[in-house]
Amino acid sequence: MFTGLVTDVGTINSITQGSENCTIVLRTAYDTDDLELGESIAVDGACLTVTKIGNDHFFVEVSPETLSRTTLGERRAGDRVHLERALRVGDRLGGHMMQGHVDGVGKLVGRQRDKNAWLLDFEAPESIARYLIEKGSIAIDGVSLTVNSVTNTRFGVAIIPHTTDKTNLGGYRVGRSVNLEADMIGKYVEKLAAGARDDSQDGQNNRSQTPPTRLTTARLKDMGF
Repeated sequence: MFTGLVTDVGTINSITQGSENCTIVLRTAYDTDDLELGESIAVDGACLTVTKIGNDHFFVEVSPETLSRTTLGERRAGDRVHLERALRVGDRLGGHMMQGHVDGVGKLVGRQRDKNAWLLDFEAPESIARYLIEKGSIAIDGVSLTVNSVTNTRFGVAIIPHTTDKTNLGGYRVGRSVNLEADMIGKYVEKLAAGARDDSQDGQNNRSQTPPTRLTTARLKDMGF
């Protein structure tokens, strides 16, 4: 679990494509003595597992599934990427709850200066845009941001100077592909709402004969609530 606050901007030392997985070596400012084999680190928003640790770098493996769903397959040695270690119990949630499971790839389609901030416009796949709401949250390359505007599959965010200093976002150019992760709360709400509609359509008789498998008012009553 992550919160979308980048804690290091690492550099890709090398990328090696194996017969099954891709291995990426990342140079980092993290104290590598504190890293553990098997721990999760978000790399540009994608949750990856540490498989080897060096003095100032660590290794991660990227599966074909992750390469197909993210921009990591486009990255090259020398590229800088956002890093965030997994949350620990008791950590502050400064951004929003994120799983590091990238939903898809979007594209930067516009950018303009607004005093000391950058206004960035992105195009998102329909499968992600459905979860976007004004003043909601979106993860862009692992950075938790507030959605300022939504028009169909296009949405805008504002990048303040602190975010520009701590991330790569201020340097993105129009046409760049980015990893997007929608707010997980919206996904669960949609799933539960769909289940409630399905149960309602089944009719009272079916519900009495077959215990509902989704969270409904009838099921809550059956459970004593």
